[in-house]
Amino acid sequence: MHELSITESIVNMVSDEVKKRNINKVTKINIVLGELTGFEEDSIKFYFDVLSEGTPLYGAELNFKRVKAEFKCRNCGMIYNRENFTFKCPYCGSSGVLIEKGKELYIDSIDVE
Repeated sequence: MHELSITESIVNMVSDEVKKRNINKVTKINIVLGELTGFEEDSIKFYFDVLSEGTPLYGAELNFKRVKAEFKCRNCGMIYNRENFTFKCPYCGSSGVLIEKGKELYIDSIDVE
C-alpha cells in the first residue's frame, strides 16, 4: 500500500515537468530504487498505470535501477553487499554496519517524444 503514495508522487512530479516544458508524451521514466526502501516494482507499475490514465504519462515504461544495500565492516573496514541475509563481513566474519547505499528512491531521468 505504501507504493500508492510513492507512485502518486512520481506521477505528480513528472506531470509538473510535462506541463512546464509543454511535452506531449512521456515514453520512459527511469527510477533509482534502493533495496532497503521495501518498495515493489510491480506494485509501483500497477498504480502508475491507474494513476497516469488520461495523461501524457500513460503507457510510459517504468525502468528501475536497483541499488543494493552496502555495509561497512566494523573490524576490517571493508565495504560489502549483504549475502544470504547475513550482515557478517565476507572477508573477516565480523559484523558490519549499514552505510547510506540502498535507501535511494528518485527519478533519474525521463524520456519524452
